[in-house]
Amino acid sequence: MNFNEIPKIELHTHLEGCAPPAFIRGLAAEKSIDISGIFDADGGYAFRDFDHFLSVYEAACTTLTSPEDFRRLTMAVLEETAAHGVVYMESFVSPDFCGGGDLAAWKDYLAAIEDAANEAEEKLGITMKGIVTGIRHFGPEACKPAAKCAAETFGSFITGYGMAGGEMMGRPGDYAYSFDMAREAGIPLTCHAGEWGGPSMVAETIRDLKVARIGHGIGAIEDADLVAEIADKGIVLEVCPGSNVVLKAVNGWADHPILKLRDAGVKVTVSTDDPPFFHTTMTAEYEMLHKTFGCDEADFKAMNEAALAAAFCDDETRTRVAKRLEPAA
Repeated sequence: MNFNEIPKIELHTHLEGCAPPAFIRGLAAEKSIDISGIFDADGGYAFRDFDHFLSVYEAACTTLTSPEDFRRLTMAVLEETAAHGVVYMESFVSPDFCGGGDLAAWKDYLAAIEDAANEAEEKLGITMKGIVTGIRHFGPEACKPAAKCAAETFGSFITGYGMAGGEMMGRPGDYAYSFDMAREAGIPLTCHAGEWGGPSMVAETIRDLKVARIGHGIGAIEDADLVAEIADKGIVLEVCPGSNVVLKAVNGWADHPILKLRDAGVKVTVSTDDPPFFHTTMTAEYEMLHKTFGCDEADFKAMNEAALAAAFCDDETRTRVAKRLEPAA
């Protein structure tokens, strides 16, 4: 089985987190910004734990200061992603990193990102959609401008709203206002939960934020009733196994609950989260799922079909992407 050539759908990536280290180092050099401390001796990103990872991530983002930077970033990310067989990708994009939450500035950054996405679709055959993202550890008030940016730019490219960042900052209900704003604008919703907060965080996220998808969600496995609820409600989990292993949200690949969740009736999908940080790709994720659990082409096909059905896109896009999943004649 050639894992690279399998057409793939990826629902959970962070645009800035997909930035190749060499790209960020190049921007830093162009702008005389010293962020040498965030790299290891081999030139990769260096971090100790999840909190330090967030600090390194935000330091890398200090080099991204203009719409043109984000246009270049988007093109670099989509080239790398497409090289691993991904035909459809959703990426979290934060107004906090694109103009400091200012709506007018956000629209300028967004135009540049969308321009690159359109070019990549034409040249590489990969479709990208954006999910506006509030940063949880910036606090509930900081998420409100992000939700406003989502509501004002929801359409053909911005197709969702969600929240990422430090999961243990507050409780889900503290952020209900921004999710209500997005919901009232008709925007599909997702939220990171259950990476660190356990089943209670997942349960509260479902109850208080009323999301269609959960980012990670693996902590739900500790509560059989919650797993059954997730399955019954058809809530989709955006699972990122390689990320969970590197950040030690699980003890190792063999301990990852992705197939236990699937076998309990939960709809699971596979993504890379922030691939260069976690030394992974979609090809590598598939390889490890096969090596660890024996996942085969039928398993990957089912995961991709679940991802396509859960994708935050219009029916025309869904139909177009579905054709890319069909086996080559």
